[in-house]
Amino acid sequence: MASIEGTNSMKQIVLQIPTFLNVYNDGSTERLGNMPRAPPCLNDPETGVSSKDIVFSINPLLSARLYLPKLNANDQKLPILVYFHGGAFCRESAFSEHHHEYCNIVASQANVLIVSVEHRKAPEHYLPAAYEDCWAGLKWAATHANATQNSHIISEPWLIDHGDFSKIFIGGDSSGGNIVHNVAMRAGVEPLPNDVKIIGAYMNHPYFCGSKPVGSEPIEGFEKSLPYMAWGIVYPDAPGGIDNPMVNPMAPAAPSLATLGCSKMFISVAGDDVSFRDRTVLYYEAVRASGWKGQVQLFEEKGEQHVYYMFHPHTDKGKRLIKHVTDFLKE
Repeated sequence: MASIEGTNSMKQIVLQIPTFLNVYNDGSTERLGNMPRAPPCLNDPETGVSSKDIVFSINPLLSARLYLPKLNANDQKLPILVYFHGGAFCRESAFSEHHHEYCNIVASQANVLIVSVEHRKAPEHYLPAAYEDCWAGLKWAATHANATQNSHIISEPWLIDHGDFSKIFIGGDSSGGNIVHNVAMRAGVEPLPNDVKIIGAYMNHPYFCGSKPVGSEPIEGFEKSLPYMAWGIVYPDAPGGIDNPMVNPMAPAAPSLATLGCSKMFISVAGDDVSFRDRTVLYYEAVRASGWKGQVQLFEEKGEQHVYYMFHPHTDKGKRLIKHVTDFLKE
């Protein structure tokens, strides 16, 4: 057991996700590799996008960062993207520098209004808290489709004035992609306010796992792989453990993917992403075979690692993935 010697006591790591999270015996947590946070900005000098932070729920206290691209007219209506950030459910933030830059780029290039949800993190808040928070963020956005009849909500002028509620998208990366799947499944059986429908969902390099390795996933030591280990820490009471349908949508007990509550999907993988590539391709194939009535497309970038575009958005490969996303949002 690792320890850190202090002046008066010895701190010991009692729970760990290597390279992601340390939990100590005094109850404190250390999030490793967390990116710095960026402030919101009116009229970003690179993209012209304006952003601001809002609170959309008091109990629990939940917030989001909104992104509004340059408008051609004061009454212009824009598609809405409700975005869920990555970080293995336990680190990073909607306000992290790289997520902020990414949302600025997507808002500008796709000409969409983005609601980037800041969900609660494990281990202070185990799953399913993040799922509930992101569903709450989507519901809050949808209430603005008829905000005059919803005086009890915390209303947002950008959504009221510029949101096109016939074009609602959800999207996310890594664990955020996992959240996209689960929110889309919930939307298939539970209506959103004002009968709002999700037109499209995209997931880049989604976090899926299961009890048995598939494809190039390691056979030896699989239970010590990062996705397997992390799930047990961020959702220790998950019914079915690592075969819970929220992390293994192809598990025997998982509901039919035919109930996905959106009209189209875009899924991407990285060729060298050993942890998630092959399982995501199986997910794509399972969606196609499920009887779901929507359209799904898969994009693979060869020779790249997990969420490469998030850290290198201005490379040729980063630009290519982002263009696929923005084209999907514009279709």
